[in-house]
Amino acid sequence: MFVVKLYNRRMDNYKSMVENDVLSDLQRQQFSRDGFLKVSGLADNNLCERILGVVTASMAPAIGPLEYEADVHYQGAPQFRADDGGDTPRRLLNAYARDSVFREWACRPNMVACVKQILGSDTLRLTQNHHNCIMTKLPKFSSRTDWHQDIRYWSFDKPELINVWLALGNETHGNGGMKLIPGSHRMEFDRGRLDAKLFLRQDLDENKVLLDSAVNVDMKAGDVLFFHCRTFHAAGANTTDKPKYSLVFSYHAADNNPIRGTRSSRLESVDIA
Repeated sequence: MFVVKLYNRRMDNYKSMVENDVLSDLQRQQFSRDGFLKVSGLADNNLCERILGVVTASMAPAIGPLEYEADVHYQGAPQFRADDGGDTPRRLLNAYARDSVFREWACRPNMVACVKQILGSDTLRLTQNHHNCIMTKLPKFSSRTDWHQDIRYWSFDKPELINVWLALGNETHGNGGMKLIPGSHRMEFDRGRLDAKLFLRQDLDENKVLLDSAVNVDMKAGDVLFFHCRTFHAAGANTTDKPKYSLVFSYHAADNNPIRGTRSSRLESVDIA
């Protein structure tokens, strides 16, 4: 009886902790206005250390499936895998299936509760086809990612998905931290304002005004950045001598289905209880 009571007490304490971590009205309003929201310390140190341990063990040598910097052809990346630095990983793919610690975070009650509030849905699914990865930004050969919306290559009934970016260490402008344009998730853009790869053109005056409003989001281990799939964001190269790792998942409401026959429907989405 004592063991059962102790267990129930712990569960009650955990439920209370989860309820206290749910977003405030002010935070929800901030997300609605800006299209992104940073929540400090949402993941505890122990979880971050366990995740980071799995990530670092997967890097030397790099364990696939993965994407190399040379595959994306972004500015600063080696052109071919045979070039110097061509074997630099950019993403460790299929994170949800890789290790139980990644699945633990993907289903973490306090984080899931935040996503539910932002989406306004009690039923969530995690897409295994987009993000679902560990972002690896290594020194020397990391590339720059220009201004884009994640939804540009995603195909769902509605462009309403939330990205959850977990920092596993310090993220700043110097090591390629995130930059976002507040309110861009609510804007409509003529096709001419984007280049052939659907990045925001930086040679247009109307885009320059928008880029001047961009903000850098500094993060520490355990901080989480929630951002809308339509929010324009970018990241620079890692100019430090230490790697930067982040775990990223994307969620959608259960009634927002991927369009059949597209990349978004290749793997089944995961129901998040």
